[in-house]
Amino acid sequence: MVRPKKHLGQHFLTDKNIAQKIVSFIQDNTVNLLEIGPGTGILTQYLLEKKIPNYYQIEIDRESVDYLKQNFPQIQNTIFEGDFLRFDMTTIFNTPFSVIGNFPYNISSQILFRMLEYRHLANEVIGMFQKEVAERIASPPGNKKYGILSVLLKAFFDIEILFTVNENVFTPPPRVKSSVIRLKRNQVNKLDCDEKLFFELVKTGFNQRRKTLRNALKKYRFQPGTEKMLGQRAEQLYVKDFIYLVNQINKE
Repeated sequence: MVRPKKHLGQHFLTDKNIAQKIVSFIQDNTVNLLEIGPGTGILTQYLLEKKIPNYYQIEIDRESVDYLKQNFPQIQNTIFEGDFLRFDMTTIFNTPFSVIGNFPYNISSQILFRMLEYRHLANEVIGMFQKEVAERIASPPGNKKYGILSVLLKAFFDIEILFTVNENVFTPPPRVKSSVIRLKRNQVNKLDCDEKLFFELVKTGFNQRRKTLRNALKKYRFQPGTEKMLGQRAEQLYVKDFIYLVNQINKE
C-alpha cells in the first residue's frame, strides 16, 4: 500500500461513499477530464465507470503511479507522472476540459491560479479543499474571508460549495475540516477591461487590504469620479467594481 507523504501534503480519502458522491457531480456529457493527484485511486475507480472518452490523470508521487498502474491497468497510457503546476494541459486538451481531485492542501490555491491561466479551456473544477479555503473562494464582498482568489475566480466562474467532510475519512486525518466545491465556467469570454491590469489591480489592492484603495493603489492614477470607490477597502468591492476601476486608470 502507498504511504501518505507529508511533504506532498497527502491525506488519502478512505470513505468510498464520499468518493462516489464527488464523482456524481461530474456531468454525464463530460468529454475531457483530468484527475489531479489520484493517489491510491479512490476517485479513479468510479471515474473509470463513467466511460469518459478522454480521461487522464496526473500524479507527482512515483509510488502512487506504480500502484495505480498495477491496480488500474486501463490507465497505463493515460497517467502522467509529474507536477500539475508545471504541466501543459494543451498537450492533451485543445477543447474545453474539466478537472477533478482531492487536492493537496499545500498547493490548492496554486492549482486554482493555474486553472485561471487556462480559463479559456477550463470548463469545470470539482475538488476537495480545506474548508477555510473553500469558504474564502466562495465568500461574497464585505467578508474578511473575501480575497484575491475570490475576485479572480468569480470573474470567470460560478462557485458552489457542494458539501463538507469531516477529518476522520482521511488517512492520515488532517487537522481541519474539508469541503468539496465546484467551479463552473460562466458566460464571460473576456472581461470588459484589460485583463492583465485587472489581475494586477486586484492583487495590489488586497496585498494591503487594511488600507483604503486610495492608499493601496497609490501607484495608479485614476480619472476623476472614482474618489468614493477609492475610499473603500478591496474587500468591499465586487468584480464589476474592479473592472470599473481598471477602465478609469489614466494610462498616459
